[in-house]
Amino acid sequence: MSEVEDPTGPPSDLKPPEEIRQKVIEALQTCFDPEIPVNIYELGLVYGIDVDESKGEVGIRMTLTSPACPVAGSLPPEVEAKMRAIPGVTTAAVEVVWDPPWTPDRMSEAAKLTLGMF
Repeated sequence: MSEVEDPTGPPSDLKPPEEIRQKVIEALQTCFDPEIPVNIYELGLVYGIDVDESKGEVGIRMTLTSPACPVAGSLPPEVEAKMRAIPGVTTAAVEVVWDPPWTPDRMSEAAKLTLGMF
């Protein structure tokens, strides 16, 4: 049996992956390391965003500026909570990884400008 595209779009409780992904990025841009006035997305701390629109699942792969980061215990749960608050997201998981190590080279141009790194 072949799949037939539904002209009405996805069920109302599911969002297209591009829409969820954009909402995830917007939510990540509201998460800050309190010592750095730049959000974690622009800092380059987010290594990957996985969206499974069929299940409403979001997975975030991220790092911190260092293993001794003072927000190591609070930032990942904050990110997870903000992901779960996005309409269409049923589950969210945050994985903190250390490889590759974070460096300032991962920062966006906007972040470097904000921090005067030019």
